[in-house]
Amino acid sequence: EREKDPEYWRRQAQAALRDALRLQRLNTNVAKNLILFLGDGMGVSTVTAARILKGQLQHGQGEESQLEMDKFPYVALSKTYNTNAQVPDSAGTATAYLCGVKANEGTVGVSAGVTRDQCNTTRGREVTSILRWAKDDGESVGIVTTTRVTHATPSAAYAHSANRDWHSDGEMPADALQGGCRDIARQLVENIPDIEVILGGGRKYMFPKNASDVEYPGEDKHRGTRLDRRDLVRAWRDSKAPGKVARYVWHRRELLALNVSQVDFLLGEWRRGRAGGTGVGARGRVATSLSPVSGGRIDHGHHEGKAKQALHEAVELDRAIGLAGRLTSPRDTLTLVTADHSHVFTFGGYTPRGNPIFGLAPMQSDVDRKPFTAILYGNGPGYKMVAGERENVSTVDFAHANYQAQAAVPLRQETHGGEDVAVFAKGPMAHLLHGVREQNYIPHAMAYAACIGANREHCGAGARGGAVA
Repeated sequence: EREKDPEYWRRQAQAALRDALRLQRLNTNVAKNLILFLGDGMGVSTVTAARILKGQLQHGQGEESQLEMDKFPYVALSKTYNTNAQVPDSAGTATAYLCGVKANEGTVGVSAGVTRDQCNTTRGREVTSILRWAKDDGESVGIVTTTRVTHATPSAAYAHSANRDWHSDGEMPADALQGGCRDIARQLVENIPDIEVILGGGRKYMFPKNASDVEYPGEDKHRGTRLDRRDLVRAWRDSKAPGKVARYVWHRRELLALNVSQVDFLLGEWRRGRAGGTGVGARGRVATSLSPVSGGRIDHGHHEGKAKQALHEAVELDRAIGLAGRLTSPRDTLTLVTADHSHVFTFGGYTPRGNPIFGLAPMQSDVDRKPFTAILYGNGPGYKMVAGERENVSTVDFAHANYQAQAAVPLRQETHGGEDVAVFAKGPMAHLLHGVREQNYIPHAMAYAACIGANREHCGAGARGGAVA
């Protein structure tokens, strides 16, 4: 009812105008902490749909809701293409927003002079990340992800690889091993040995081939994969200086029971979705001032055409963003939220206000006279024909968590999208994130704000001191 009164909208606009005018007083403090939240595959359409879902989960109509990232005062657009790809992958984009250099698809932590799969093109073309820049300056650093810690998205923070899929030496071809290239799990332990916090999945890449998993000893798919027979968790522990406390955890209850003030180094690896699983929100309670924080399962949901899973993951990531905001101050903490790329995900169909985000459009196709859901994909596994015609969605449970939304083109896996993604920013020097920027600009702006890396002319003595990754 209040929206029928024009004054409601005028008051809202005036409040927003006052907020905008206050931004003329720029926050030029040195950032003592940097946090980068990365929603893997979280394009603008996903952000909008997640906002509506959040509101509807709170029993509102949805459109008027606010995500935590919506409250950030500065927004930019990031151009996501790889040097050899119009529509990018997560490896080349991670190299851009973590290392500050655009690269070829499928490669992590290396320049565009490296060809995917070709180990012999790697040497001398490694590029370091903002995590390394911070560590070299004596800062505390961390990585938190809902994917494998060796996944393309987090691995660009510490690894240099001609192939994003070389998780362990068991996944590498003979010529790459003979050429001296190291697998990504090994680089996690060796390249930057003193990363304070590492939380994610993929522990099978850390253990000898056929070694039983600590949590699922009877499941072959979780057995170790390493051909060199090394136990990288033991190597990680052994690399720590005497007197330092290094803890390895593989279960949610172990993680949440930690007294972090008594731990110098933390490595946590577990499988998502079972008794030991946990999302980025729970991990964030342990590592609230360390970044990058990756919500990688948004991407997984979209690839499977399962929009419900993708959007719930985006809402969970937003919950972690809110938690970090409550535990830090924008006076000294620069927080960014962005995506590596988008997906061919959309929603439309002239849905009315408050329409369930996973519901039907209020109209039928004027071609085949069948209903359709508001959410659709440009391609993917949701393409279904029944008796030579498009499936009638009213005959299936389109609200189910595993429902695969209809797609225009049949593919086993839905693809990324090529459009720009948003970058939300708050805190010291957040105003540097504005306009339309190349994706590799992001870590340079963050480093400038924190007085690490190359740009230090504006920094006074003793300006730094905090947590970065």
